[in-house]
Amino acid sequence: MATAQPLPSQDDVLKYFETCTNWGRWGPDDSAGTVNLITPDKRREAAGLVKTGRAVSLSYPWNRVGGPGNWNPAQHFMRVTPEASVDYLGILYHGYATTHIDALCHIFWQGKMWNGKPIADVTSIGARSGGVEAWSNGIATRGVLLDIPRLRGASHVTVDSPVRGWELEAAAGKQGTPLRPGDAVVVYSGRNSYYAANPDHVPGMSPSPGLHADCIPVLKKADAALLGWDMMDARPSGYEMFDNPPAPGGPVHVLAIVYMGLPLLDNALLEPLAEACAEEGRWEFMLTLNPLHVRGGTGSPANPIAIF
Repeated sequence: MATAQPLPSQDDVLKYFETCTNWGRWGPDDSAGTVNLITPDKRREAAGLVKTGRAVSLSYPWNRVGGPGNWNPAQHFMRVTPEASVDYLGILYHGYATTHIDALCHIFWQGKMWNGKPIADVTSIGARSGGVEAWSNGIATRGVLLDIPRLRGASHVTVDSPVRGWELEAAAGKQGTPLRPGDAVVVYSGRNSYYAANPDHVPGMSPSPGLHADCIPVLKKADAALLGWDMMDARPSGYEMFDNPPAPGGPVHVLAIVYMGLPLLDNALLEPLAEACAEEGRWEFMLTLNPLHVRGGTGSPANPIAIF
């Protein structure tokens, strides 16, 4: 296993705002961010990974009842007549209950959003830039699962040991799946195991395990197109600028969405995927994700599918 590295200082993390930015990379009016890295060749590469055809969903059910972090569950009402049945779904999907993708207009930092656009671009009837409709043609690319509990020989990560950037690289190396531009990097931290062992902890509330801010330079270096995760930002982050007051989402949310233009697949259900990867003996697959086509939307509920 790779040697652990010291934690970066606050000054080191402040430099990420300059060294990990993609502002202007795809033009001043871009709303797609790093999804631009998923080229036709990248999609063909992903399709070539399909060997057995095994498919695995990375989504929790919308209308699940109970369980850790089930904030803002979907409203699900049924109407049944002698002729047919119909249902209504209403959902506030951001938070720690529903599997969803964050659009680039979702998070702000110091009055700015992705690509330096003003937060005034987001109005009560939708966003003028950074909306989820930028991905209306769907996202299909090479997915790589980085199994951190497997790397550590544990069932889950812990509050006192957040997922570090060097661990992402170590997991990719150990699994034989080096990260490549345009990849969907999916980080498994053992969410359900952690909250089963710590029933007094609430997802999204400090303290909470998850990814450390120093994962951002690794994702930038790899030119990742998407980050999927089950535990999200580690809280507290350990850095005053993000903890007092608490940053929206956390430092990874801020740096990924606002500065890198990197969409986040939040609350992914990754236990079945980790099991499938172990059974298949490979940690790369084709990942497909089709957000709802919502003009000016801040994201979308999602049912990502990994295909082996």
